[in-house]
Amino acid sequence: MEQPNSKTILLVEDNPNDEELTLLAFQRNNITNPVVVAHDGVEALDYIFARGQYESRNAADVPQIIILDLKLPKVDGLEVLKAIRGDDRIRHVPVVVLTSSTEDRDIVEAYNLGTNAYVRKPVDFIQFTEAVKQLGLFWLLLNECPVCCRK
Repeated sequence: MEQPNSKTILLVEDNPNDEELTLLAFQRNNITNPVVVAHDGVEALDYIFARGQYESRNAADVPQIIILDLKLPKVDGLEVLKAIRGDDRIRHVPVVVLTSSTEDRDIVEAYNLGTNAYVRKPVDFIQFTEAVKQLGLFWLLLNECPVCCRK
């Protein structure tokens, strides 16, 4: 579970296999940040905006990074991204789309809505692990967040 003032990762992923692979890739690459998993777009928005089951969460503790699948139930990933970029409190939080979608329109729309990166999920486990490692190293260690997002 999330700890106050930690560099929390919000993973928004509805596929249990992809969730497990991502968490395993974090573990294998010594990415030990707390990870909160949302399984659909509504749950992601509830977490981000501290409502519903997350209403007791301190909304000021924003994730360090949001890893967002696009093809989600209830509210799709592009709508989640639009809500994030539309809120001054969290608009600068890095959002990395990690998806199996190969649709050019999804790539264009994700960038139009302000994603920081668009990564297709590799099918091969070793490549998937390496992709997650690179995402973690860059966005958690190397990237400088704006002052409004620092913990």
